[in-house]
Amino acid sequence: MAVTSKVDVFQSPDYFRLDELLTQEHLLVRDAVRTYVKKEISPIIEDCAQKAEFPQKIVAQLGELGCFGPTIPEEYGGGGLDYISYGLMMQELERGDSGVRSTASVQGSLVMYPIYEYGSEEQRRKYLPRLASGEWLGCFGLTEPNHGSDPGGMLTNIKDAGDHYILNGSKMWISNAPFAQVAVVWAKDEEGIIRGLIVERGMEGFSTPTTHGKWSLRASATGELVFDNVRVPKENLLPNVQGLKGPLGCLTKARYGIAWGVVGAAMDCYDTALRYSMQRVQFGRPIAGFQLQQKKLAEMLTEITKAQLLNWRLGVLMNENKATPAQVSMAKRNGCEIAANIAREARQVLGGMGITGEYPIMRHMMNIESVLTYEGTHDVHLLITGMDITGLNAFK
Repeated sequence: MAVTSKVDVFQSPDYFRLDELLTQEHLLVRDAVRTYVKKEISPIIEDCAQKAEFPQKIVAQLGELGCFGPTIPEEYGGGGLDYISYGLMMQELERGDSGVRSTASVQGSLVMYPIYEYGSEEQRRKYLPRLASGEWLGCFGLTEPNHGSDPGGMLTNIKDAGDHYILNGSKMWISNAPFAQVAVVWAKDEEGIIRGLIVERGMEGFSTPTTHGKWSLRASATGELVFDNVRVPKENLLPNVQGLKGPLGCLTKARYGIAWGVVGAAMDCYDTALRYSMQRVQFGRPIAGFQLQQKKLAEMLTEITKAQLLNWRLGVLMNENKATPAQVSMAKRNGCEIAANIAREARQVLGGMGITGEYPIMRHMMNIESVLTYEGTHDVHLLITGMDITGLNAFK
């Protein structure tokens, strides 16, 4: 099916006037990314999804816009912005497409953040400016074929070989992998302690086969990381963290971005359904005038508004360094749930047109199915909240 380019007429819902809680800088950041999405993403994204192609040109564009590592200090190429600015960026990018937001999330939260937080000063100077500008694309290697929700069982390992390590193992479901120049990889050392390493493309024995046949995140690049006796220099080890707290600390930052991002997808589905319902005439009047359609639209807007308020408050806590991983889990899970439900309801408002590439809803719906389970599945985040409020561990 040929997909024609359409003008993006999105209008953001703000039923509780949340814009009044944002600073002028927040509004400028959000509007800059919104303008970018309307100009550069919306005209191409349906075609990319239909063809299952990653639009590589967006990497440099996102770097220029400041979407890579916006909370990283400016001296390392980051934006030096606060977490509400970061959240708004992710919201607007995912309003365009979850895969676009994933590209930025991985780069900032899962590659640049660990290098900044756990790396040496030499590593920061070498990698962060190139990642921030989009000259280099990065990926994050934690999930393995047999170890997803239980990353502590990973089999990928390193062995000390004098001035370098020998890295063996594999990772899968890795966003950005096919095009990444660097990978932050988590592996167990000879004592069974989880360590982080920076692996560069071109190291002998390191390959990144592309994952094909996806029905979700079709405009995003997904692949594997395969390590066959890869020699990794010792200076590429992240020196300032050991154990699962390293990768889990990164995931907390990424999950925060997802919580905002999926609300952007929900907003796009709601706006599309509202606009369509006002124009689609059945039984002599717009379908927006029928009770059941109004029920759908009113419930969509209610859930979006609740999620916006939750995300804003979480952003304030992040800025004050008071947010807990469990609070981030709640926001991620809530955002994914309301986005999935809103996409499904919005598709029904559009009827058969909702499944076509002429509208973004089915693409968002398929994308959200992945976002529901990556960086912590829906059920695991529920149990994180359960453990936090009861003190009892249901994982074991």
